[in-house]
Formats: sequence, structure tokens, C-alpha cells
Amino acid sequence: MDVRRLGGRIAAALRALAAGGSLPIPAWITNGLAMISLVLSSCDLLRLCSDRDRRLRFPLGGREFVTVVCQLASIVYLFSPCGTGIPSANPETPACRDQGGSADQTRAAAADAPEALHGGAEGEDEEIVAAVVSGALPSHHLESRLGDCRRAARLRREALRRMTGRGVEGLPLDGMDYQAILGQCCEMPVGYVQMPVGVAGPLLLDGKQYHVPMATTEGCLVASVNRGCRAIAASGGAFSVLLRDAMSRAPVVKLPSIKRAAELKAFVETHTNFETLAAVFNRSSRFGKLQGIHCALAGRNLYMRFTCSTGDAMGMNMVSKGVEDVLGYLQNDFPDMDLISLSGNYCSDKKAAAVNWIEGRGKSVVCEARVKGGVVQSVLKTTVQKLVELNIVKNLAGSAVAGALGGFNAHASNIVTALFIATGQDPAQNVESSQCITMMEAVNDGGDLHISVTMPSIEALSGVAPVLLHRPHA
Repeated sequence: MDVRRLGGRIAAALRALAAGGSLPIPAWITNGLAMISLVLSSCDLLRLCSDRDRRLRFPLGGREFVTVVCQLASIVYLFSPCGTGIPSANPETPACRDQGGSADQTRAAAADAPEALHGGAEGEDEEIVAAVVSGALPSHHLESRLGDCRRAARLRREALRRMTGRGVEGLPLDGMDYQAILGQCCEMPVGYVQMPVGVAGPLLLDGKQYHVPMATTEGCLVASVNRGCRAIAASGGAFSVLLRDAMSRAPVVKLPSIKRAAELKAFVETHTNFETLAAVFNRSSRFGKLQGIHCALAGRNLYMRFTCSTGDAMGMNMVSKGVEDVLGYLQNDFPDMDLISLSGNYCSDKKAAAVNWIEGRGKSVVCEARVKGGVVQSVLKTTVQKLVELNIVKNLAGSAVAGALGGFNAHASNIVTALFIATGQDPAQNVESSQCITMMEAVNDGGDLHISVTMPSIEALSGVAPVLLHRPHA
């Protein structure tokens, strides 16, 4: 066993002793005995050194040996974690109780205490944590080094505590399958976040009843959505139309001159060339079908916005693969074309952009419902005229005054984000998916309320609906 491994095991043993409170007698007694031993042994050594008739010689005699051992043992004890220098961090140990700590102090100490290193050789765990803290072992190598994803997360938590001085005890560790997320959706995990999920509904939509899961920490959100579902269901339900299904990806390429960039733009947008480019694109997937290419120039930079249908998938990876194949084909006729980025932000993904509001991205949807005047009063506790006025003054005029981009609604973002998180969608795509304009008008001589929402860029799986609990409306 090398010195480094031995040192790691000794340190782990000392820390386990300090944290575990395994001393058989109270700490104040052992500290006192150690101090007495140190004083007596020091006095005896001084007397031996000053005695001319009996000088201290080597090898040591029995008495001299015992004196030296007592002094060394006392010093080691007093300066170790077991002694007075570093009190135990475990609120249940005798040391903490005997040193007069209050209940609040012991709870605070417990919150700052490191997690016990177990589930493997303690010395080896200590070495690994020390290597991560020092930078000798990159944190992202823990899973491959250990072959145990949960243990890697546990040691990473301890390394993080030592490097930052703050623990993550409030973040759950157990209850997550860390092996399942390896290489899939999260790197260097240290735990997971608990999020409450509520269910609103039933929502009567296109003749089916849906119970809508919503993950949120905002009070009253699920309750307000549930109240809206009740008003819609009591009035005969809502109806939806899918206007367009087209995911986009817009690479940016640079040409030597604006003339060459314009030539490439004309080539791509020529109708006779589209069939050839579509054939190249469609070979990359069984489901992705190229619908169109729209280009924009900025100097000698050309942005080509590819749009394609993606079946039931959200389709970002699908369209990106097809775009790569088309760019490879274009390189044959335009060898001076330099690809700057596969995504040139003209797509536009996870950013509020007018191109998505006007052209759409993902699913472009319109929904409507006619809510009876009596239901407006009994369920929503207001009148048709007040709701129509509120929508004009707030959602339309107020948003225009603010210069809103796709934000002509009350709080579509709240509902979209809660639904995305609950169903495993990418919550960052809430930025464009919640672009929505809400329209309200009085119908039937002002007796009923017609309400509609137009959302041109919902980026989600088409299979979200089957995830929800639904059944045909009886």
C-alpha cells in the first residue's frame, strides 16, 4: 500500500471517528486527561533533561520511553479532530452535547456537515474526492472511473461542498436512476429537483376530454386553469385547427463576395432546384419532409431557413441532419461556401423572434370556444362585456404599448411552461411556444363570449396529447 493511499485511509478513519462520536466517555473528560498527561510528561522530561546525574540518553529506558509516548500521544490527540481543536459536526455526538451546544446550533451544524463517504472503501472515496477538489481528476470522469453513477453523484456532492464551503443537503440524492440519464440528458449530476405536479380538467377539446398535468410552484395556477376548463366544458367545449406543421433550421454560410452570396440565394430559392434539394434532404429521415427554403442576406453572409414536417417528433435533430446533407450537396456547386454555423439564429430557436411570430415554427394552432353568458357569470364571476373590454385594454393595447413580440395574452407562458415540464418537453422552448394572441368578442347580441387563441410556434411533440389522460366525450 503506497503512502498516499495509507494517508487517505487514516484521514477517513479520523473523520469517521469525529463524525460518529464513538468515544466511550464525554469529550470534556478525555480532553482534560490529555491536558494533564501533556503537562505531567512535559514536566518529567524537563526534569530529566536538567538532572546532571541522570541525563536523557538513547536508547531510552522504560520510564523515559513511557514519558515520551505519553507526551506525543497527548499532542496528537489534542490537535486531532477528536480533541478540542475541531469539535464534532454531528449534532448527536456526545462531544456536541457536552460542549453546551443548543438544539438550533446542533441542527445548523448538521446542515453544514459533509455526507458520510460510504458505499465503497472509505479511503478510496476520500482519495477520489481529494483528487476532484485538487483538479487531478475531472469531475465529469467520475462515472467512467467508478462505474457506479450514484456513487459518482455522491462523491461529486462532497467535492462540491469542500470547494464551495456550502453543502447541498436540501437537494435529494436518492430516488433518481442516475444510470438512466448518463449520456442522455444531464451531465455531472449531484441530485435532482422535486417539482409538484397538479392536474387540471377535464378539458373538452375536439370532442375528447383531457386531464392536463402541470408542473409548477406557483400557487393558484392549476386552480385557475381548472376553472377555465370547467367553463369551456360547460359551454360545449373548445375546437382547434392545425394551420401548419413545420420545424425550421437556418444555417449561416459565408461567401467570398455579396455577388456569390446572391447567386447561392437564387440557386436555393429557384423552384426547379427545390425538388433536387428536397430529395437530398428527405433521404436523411423516413419522417422529415422538406417544405421550403427561405433565404436572407446580411452582407456576404447567407441565412437559409429550411422548414420541414417532422411527423410526431418535435424534429430539431431530424431537420438538422437533413440540412447537413443539403449543405454537403451545395458544396459541390459552391466550393467557396464556408459554413459558419448550422444554426444561424434565423431559425429562431429559444429566442423571441418576429420570424417565428409571422412564419410560424413547429405547430401553428388556433383554438376557439363559445362560453355561455351564464357560465361566465357563475364560473368566472364576471360579465361578457367586462372580459371583452379587459382583453382590448390589457392584452391588446397594453401589450402594444409595451412593444410586446407575440405577447398579446394574459399569461400563456405560465401554462405552456408548466405543461412542458410535466410532459418532459424542453422548457426553454417556452420562449416561442408561448407566443399567443388572445381575442375576445361578444356574440349572440352580447349574451355569450367568443374567445380564441392563436399560437403560431408551438415546439412540442405531437405525442404530448396521448401522454395526457383523455377519453371520448359522452
